[in-house]
Order: sequence, then C-alpha cells, then structure tokens
Amino acid sequence: MLDPRLLTPRKVVEELDKYIVGQGEAKRAVAVALRNRWRRQQLPADLRNDFIPKNIMLIGPTGVGKTEIARRMAQLVSAPFVKVEATRYTEVGYVGRDVESIVRDLVEVSVSLIRAEELSRVQKRAEELAEERLLDILLPRPPESSATAEPGTAEQAARSREKMQEKLRSGALDSREVEIQVEERQNPFMQVFSPGGMEEVGLDVPGALGNIFPSKHITRRVHVTEARRVLTQQEAEKLIDRDRVTKEGMRRAQESGIIFIDEIDKVVGADRSQGPDVSRQGVQRDLLPIVEGATVNTRYGVVKTDHVLFIAAGAFSFAKPTDLIPELQGRFPLRAELKSLGREDFVRILTEPRNALLKQYKALLETEGIEVDFRPDAVEEIAAIAAQINSSLQDIGARRLHTVVERVLEEVSFAAPDLAPARVCIDAKYVRDRLKDILMDEDLKKYIL
Repeated sequence: MLDPRLLTPRKVVEELDKYIVGQGEAKRAVAVALRNRWRRQQLPADLRNDFIPKNIMLIGPTGVGKTEIARRMAQLVSAPFVKVEATRYTEVGYVGRDVESIVRDLVEVSVSLIRAEELSRVQKRAEELAEERLLDILLPRPPESSATAEPGTAEQAARSREKMQEKLRSGALDSREVEIQVEERQNPFMQVFSPGGMEEVGLDVPGALGNIFPSKHITRRVHVTEARRVLTQQEAEKLIDRDRVTKEGMRRAQESGIIFIDEIDKVVGADRSQGPDVSRQGVQRDLLPIVEGATVNTRYGVVKTDHVLFIAAGAFSFAKPTDLIPELQGRFPLRAELKSLGREDFVRILTEPRNALLKQYKALLETEGIEVDFRPDAVEEIAAIAAQINSSLQDIGARRLHTVVERVLEEVSFAAPDLAPARVCIDAKYVRDRLKDILMDEDLKKYIL
C-alpha cells in the first residue's frame, strides 16, 4: 500500500496505467475520488461528517476495464472492495438476495483484510514462538526437580536444545513426524428468511457464547514442516486482538469501503406497469437507501454507508443512464465513459501491462519447460483478428483476446509435457494457420470465437 499523502491523482493514474490500457477519463475520475477521501480525513471533525463521497458511474461496453479500474484502485490503498452484480438482487417480495447483504459482504471483506494485516504484523514473533513449541515436542524439557538435583543437567539440556534448534533451522528434521494438538473449528451456517429472501448467515457460536461450548482439540501426526505452519498460525491467532480487528474492520468498511455495482443497466426497465420490470424498478428503489446512506445490521454490529464509495457500471447498450429512476441518477453525479477497444489497444494489452496476457501464457508454459517466443508480427495478427471478430460478432472487448490466444496455443498447451524442453516461435503465419479453419467458417466462428 502506498502512502496516502503521496498518492496524488496523477500518481494514481500512473499506477493504474501499469495494469490497464487507455481509459484516461475513467482513471482520472476514480483518482480524484480516491484523493477526496484523503482530503476528507484532513478536515475538522464538524466538516468531515458533512462531506459525502461523489459516487461514480462507469459507462462502457463489456471487457474494456471497468471492474479492473475499481479493483486496482482499492488495492492501492488497501480499501475493502466488494463487486456485486445488480441482477443478483431483486425487490422485496420477489425471489432474490436482500440488497443489505452487499454491506454485510463489505464488512466481512474488511474484517478479513484487517485480520490478514494483523497476522502479517505478528508473523515473525509467531514463528519464534512456534519454533519454541516445536523444540519442546522434539526435545521435551527436563523436569525442574532433576535440573536442580544433578549438577550440569541444565547446561547439558541447553546445549542439546541448541543443537536441535540448528537442525530444525537447517531443514534436517523436515521429514520427521511429530504429534500436535489442533483445534477442530466448526463455524456453523444458518439459512434465515429476511424480508428480501433467504440469506445464509455465518454464526460465530463460540465467540458469542464464550466458553459454554469449549473448543474441541484433536491430535494429528504431521511432518515437521506442516507442524511449523500450523503452530505458527496458532501462535499468530493468540497474538492478535480480535476486538481491535473487528472494530478497525468496521471502521475501515465505513470510511474506506468501495462497493462496485456491475450490470446496473440490467435493472433498467421500460415504462410498464406489470411484468419483470416491476422487479427491476424495485431493485433500484431498494438500492437507493443503501447508496444514500443507511444503517445496516451485521454480525459485527451496526454499520453506516454514508461514506462508502459506490461505483456503478454498465454497458447501457439497450438503455441510457437517464432511464434509471431520478433519485438513483442523482446519487451518481460523476460519469465517465469508457471507449471500445481496437487493434492498437489490443497490441498494448497483449504486451505492456505488468500482467499482460502474453506474459501470463509464457510463464504458464515455462512451468512445463516450454519457452514461447511471440514475434511482433504474431502480436499484431492476434490483435487484428480479435478486433475483426469483435466487429463482426458481439463486441466483448479485451476478453476476446483470451479466446484467440487460447486457440492459438491450444496444440502447444496440450502437447507441452511431451515436447519439453523446447522453444516455440509464434509468428503471424503460425497464428493464421491455427485459426484459418475457424475464420473461414462463419457458423463455426460464432460458436468457437
């Protein structure tokens, strides 16, 4: 996570450019929204509560980077992030999930995020304590009575322990089996009926009822390497403050949480008085209080959504943002349009980002001992074919590249274990040869690509 003070809008855009090609307008919108969150924290307390996040609506076809922009933005500042599809929810009285479950999911993600940070913070100390416990298992300490009765016993035991510690650290004991006590945890789930439908709720029964139901421990026989991992995890759990994790998780969800509502255009219905559009309008009405600022009960306590940043996204192919109910439109004052991707964009997507698609495939095949060399003309050809298919069939943006590259590498991927070690050069001719049958058959193209 970068220092929030140094995370200027320009710096945010630079970081996003490392993973997402183009879409400068959308990047600038989320960068300003992120900076405004930091600015709000610098305000006096009386002004801070009055500053409401300016929610964003990203408009553009599928596969152009809407979700990735929001996800990478959240990762920059370690903000709790939840992505939901508007089509999973439905108005009260219809089958579907309650919209308040979005907030409960955000709190769960936030608490898990804080817990992971705390575990990372105490990791070193937990490893030291786990090593001591492992040494006690491998070489039990002598009783206090014998150590004091016989001269030199304590010194001899200390030397033996040092030798055992050296072996343990060098890995000489990794294959030895030891017996350890592990807690058998059962976190029950209940299905409860809420006004919005049936929800699955996790209940922390041991935490809620204290020691009424003591934890059950079982003995497992494992190798030293596995024992070290389990004991380290146990010690780390003891070192973290669960109450602080919960409180900080709830605070971060309220102050820094980001909820990404995808497919918002799918809950826009025509002006009809009956049929499924009633449910679509109902989803918008149920989303409205959450976006405006509501109080939601979670298993950790009450959470307010006043300062949660909402980012809605949709292709709006068959509807317009103005078709949303006016109240919901007003809660997304910032609009950013993402452009369709063309051949030049595809060339950059294949090669430039840190997680570029061709880099991923090269790394995958290297695990089999296959070195794949994509020539520049092959990259151009893949990009051109993907753009051509998007224009003739449905435009699914950069996702088309996955399909094309997978087809190009299908034979190599299948035969990789038998070919290794080998070096495969892929040029434009190779790409055309692998795809010519599909591209010539229009009917086959629809199903394969």
